[in-house]
Amino acid sequence: MLTKQKKQKAIKEVAIHKDDTGSAAVQIAILSKRIEELTKHLKKHQKDNHSRRGLLQLVADRQKHMKYLAKKDVKSYDKVLKTLELKKKSA
Repeated sequence: MLTKQKKQKAIKEVAIHKDDTGSAAVQIAILSKRIEELTKHLKKHQKDNHSRRGLLQLVADRQKHMKYLAKKDVKSYDKVLKTLELKKKSA
């Protein structure tokens, strides 16, 4: 489960300003942390198909946010990719 401290740390890494909690970059960071947590869970519990479905939904949601950010602000997109160590999706 994503704790409050982990969430705040993820927000702090990519926030545009100190009160930024809803920008696309911040949402991508939060989704990435949730995906990491769920991936750890699924390595331990391989047959948990309900959580696997949730993981797939989170990944799809993150992809949508990343596509939006890449279209709107390329600089911010590149910064998020570098900060969160994500791979750039090829076209």
